[in-house]
Amino acid sequence: MKRVVRQSKFRHVFGQAVKNDQCYDDIRVSRVTWDSAFCAVNPKFVAIIVEASGGGAFLVLPLHKTGRIDKSYPTVCGHTGPVLDIDWCPHNDQVIASGSEDCTVMVWQIPENGLVTPLSEPVVVLEGHSKRVGVITWHPTARNVLLSAGCDNVIIIWNVGTGEAMITLDDMHPDVIYNVCWNRSGSLICTSCKDKGIRVIDPRKETIIAEKEKAHEGARPMRAIFLADGNILTTGFSRMSERQVALWNMKNMEEPMSVTEMDTSNGVLLPFYDPDTSVVYLCGKGDSSIRYFEITDEAPYVHFLNTFASKEPQRGMGFMSKRGLDVNKCEIARFYKLHERKCEPIVMTVPRKSEMFQDDLYPDTAGPDPALEAEDWFEGKNGDPILISLKNGYVPVKNREFKVVKKNILDSKVPKKSEHSSHANKSASSTPSIKSEAKMDEILKEMKSLKDLISSQEKRIIKLEEQMSQMAI
Repeated sequence: MKRVVRQSKFRHVFGQAVKNDQCYDDIRVSRVTWDSAFCAVNPKFVAIIVEASGGGAFLVLPLHKTGRIDKSYPTVCGHTGPVLDIDWCPHNDQVIASGSEDCTVMVWQIPENGLVTPLSEPVVVLEGHSKRVGVITWHPTARNVLLSAGCDNVIIIWNVGTGEAMITLDDMHPDVIYNVCWNRSGSLICTSCKDKGIRVIDPRKETIIAEKEKAHEGARPMRAIFLADGNILTTGFSRMSERQVALWNMKNMEEPMSVTEMDTSNGVLLPFYDPDTSVVYLCGKGDSSIRYFEITDEAPYVHFLNTFASKEPQRGMGFMSKRGLDVNKCEIARFYKLHERKCEPIVMTVPRKSEMFQDDLYPDTAGPDPALEAEDWFEGKNGDPILISLKNGYVPVKNREFKVVKKNILDSKVPKKSEHSSHANKSASSTPSIKSEAKMDEILKEMKSLKDLISSQEKRIIKLEEQMSQMAI
C-alpha cells in the first residue's frame, strides 16, 4: 500500500543556529534547580537568569548586543534569593516581572537602550506568597494583570497598576504548581501540578471547571498549555518514564484526544506554542534537540514535523514573539538556547523561493496593544488579542523602533504605575486613581497630537530626501 504524505506548508521547516559572532558569550547561566525556561525574549531585549552571589539576578541585553558580555555588565539585582522565573510584559517591551526564592514578585522598568548601571529598584514589589515564587505569567490581553504561583501551592493574580493582590486561589492545588498558562483571551487558566493533575480554572469565579487526575502517570514534572482552539496540550512522563505529549478536549477530560510517546530521556519537556501557525515546539531541559509538531483538527491531531538537533545540551530556552521575527526571511520561530556559558539564537525557517511577503505564513498576530484595562478584566470583561499585520510594521527598521518607543512612552508614563512605587504596601486609595485616569486621558490626547505631527513631518522629510536625491542625480 502506498503511504500518502500529509500535505503541510511546515513539513520542510528547518532550524539553524546563528554564527558564533551573533551569540551572547561568557554568560554564567543560573544553576538553580528549577524547571523554568531561565530566558525571556521580546523584540527589544533578551533576559537571562544568571548566577549571582548573595541574591538573585538576571541579565537584560539589547538584542544587538552580541559577542562577549563583560563580567561587569550591569544586572537586574533586587532579589535577595535566586530568581526562578522571568516574563516580559506583552504590552510594554521595557517591563519585565520576576519571581524568586525570596517569596516576592518584582516588576522592573528597563531603560529604553538597556542597562547602564545595575538596577536594584523595582517599580513595584508584590508580596503575598509564603514560599518561593516559581511561576510568573502576564495576562495576554489586559494591561497590568500579572499571575504568580508559588511553592506554597497558591496562585495570586495582581493588579500591577495598584500593587494589589486581587485574586488568591489557595485551595485548588494540594502540591507544587509546575506551570500556569492563560487561554488566548485570558478568561481561563490551566495548571499542571505535582499531584499529576491538570486543572482548568476560571480565576474570577474561583472555580475549577475541568480537571484530569493523573494526566501522565510518571512522577517527573508535567506542563500544560492552552491552544488557540481551547484544547489543552500536556507534556509529561509515562509510568515507564517515557516522555509523552497528549492533547485534551476541555469539555471531556476522561480520555486524551491523542498521546504521542517520545523517548526515555528524563528532561522536562518545555512546550512553546505559536497560535498563528499551530506549531508546537518541545524543548527538553538537558536535551540537545528541539522537536516540533503541527496541531490540526484531523486525527491524529498532533503531527510530527521534524527535529532540530545540535551537540550541546540546553539549560533553558527563550521564545521570540512573532513581532520580533524577520518576515523577509520566512522566519516562523526563533529560540534563544542557553548553554552553560552562552546564549545561542536558533532560527526556524520555511524554505521559500519568493522574496514577497508570505501572508499564508504570517496571518495577523497579537500586537502590543492591550484589549482591556486591568479594572475591566477584574470586573468580568474579556477581550481577544488586538491583531496587527506584519506586512509593513516590521520591515523598515527605523519605523519599527519608532513604534516601540512611542508605545513604551505611553505605557511607562501611566501615573498609576509610577505612583505606587511609594506605596507598594497595598494601601492604594481610590481617589488618586480617578485623578490619574483624567490625567492619563490628557496625556494620551497630547501623545496622539504629537504622533500625528511627527508622522506628517516624516512624510515631509521623505519628500525632501527624494528631491535631494533627484538633484544629486
